[in-house]
Amino acid sequence: MKKILITGASGFVGSHLVDEALRRELDVYAGVRKSSSREFLQDERINFVELNYEDMGQMANLMKRKQFDYIIHNAGVVAAPKLSDYMRVNFDYTKNFVDAILASGEMPEKFTYISSAASYGPVASKDLTDFLKEEDPQRPINTYGEAKLASERYLATHPEFPYVVIRPTGVYGPRDRDFLTFFKMINNHFEGYIGFQRQHLAFVYVRDLVRAVLDATTHADVHRKGYFISDGRYYAQWDLGRIAKQLLNKKTLRLHLPVTLVRGVAWLLEQVGKASGRYPALNLEKVRILESLNWKCDIEPLREDLNFQPQYDLEEGLEETLAWYREKGWLK
Repeated sequence: MKKILITGASGFVGSHLVDEALRRELDVYAGVRKSSSREFLQDERINFVELNYEDMGQMANLMKRKQFDYIIHNAGVVAAPKLSDYMRVNFDYTKNFVDAILASGEMPEKFTYISSAASYGPVASKDLTDFLKEEDPQRPINTYGEAKLASERYLATHPEFPYVVIRPTGVYGPRDRDFLTFFKMINNHFEGYIGFQRQHLAFVYVRDLVRAVLDATTHADVHRKGYFISDGRYYAQWDLGRIAKQLLNKKTLRLHLPVTLVRGVAWLLEQVGKASGRYPALNLEKVRILESLNWKCDIEPLREDLNFQPQYDLEEGLEETLAWYREKGWLK
């Protein structure tokens, strides 16, 4: 039985990665912190390990003892009270982890890094073909994206390291709390959007994502490549609300808020968050993502190399997601 380590296993995507790895009958080790919730990690087959990303010796010793066949590095932060935390957790810790693996002498068959479409940033023009032809198309628009890109580039500096990078677009599904905020607004008959221009958005249902991640991880011939992943379709910003309203059977008041107003609110919430110790879901880093107009990406390489075929479009994925929220009482 192949042994796999999944970091960030207690989170939304991480817990689904654990489920998919168990479904494939892998020997699963969930990387968690002492303070991490294990609400979605209840299967008795799961082994738990704690990683100290600031202790190279601890991580190297763990690699020597366990000799993992596969590693999926999913740990990171998407919201942090200080900008320096994005680089520290998403880049410095990733670099430390890779260095510890190399120092241990126990190279996995595959190291899969969960990056983000934010590492490239939104498409500047509407012509995706022209965008991909540019010499250096990577344009992160926030600190989170910069940290993810830095990690991707660090992986590429080690020619002997068997990595693969997955760059998801907007991930949604059961257990997610980010999109839940929007669905709660819909449920309360309110629908708010940033700006007035049409956006081109891309989404991927979490079950499609984790299936592709495990395929890439276990595929012997896929190395040192990066893949964008979405459901292969593009949506306007109001499509998410339109479908959710249909599924929830709600009518809403739809408002488009000026970008400058939203930025001001996000800044104010950040100041309050600094004083209270709670970082708000709406922050300036998030606004830079939400206001971007074009998140088109090319998933053809994923289709060609891994025969990836999305099983869910936005409507099918939201139907399962909203049903789960209601069943669990997250959405009344």
